[in-house]
Amino acid sequence: MDELEKLQEEVEQDLQAIERGCVEIILREELGRKLLRSKQERRPLKIKVGFDPSAPDIHLGHTVQLRKMRQLQDM
Repeated sequence: MDELEKLQEEVEQDLQAIERGCVEIILREELGRKLLRSKQERRPLKIKVGFDPSAPDIHLGHTVQLRKMRQLQDM
């Protein structure tokens, strides 16, 4: 198995892990391409979340997004 095939397999495993617990991922293929490029270039992938974690109105419902962000960070 060459390097590209190995990276593509890793990306597919990452995508499956990302999808766990998600209702929908828009443009899965684009996310896969970005993950592959990130691995090939050995640089972190930047991901943004749609709330301010330092805001005073953070509540327990935000933990779902925070846990998913942590999972992505661990990858």
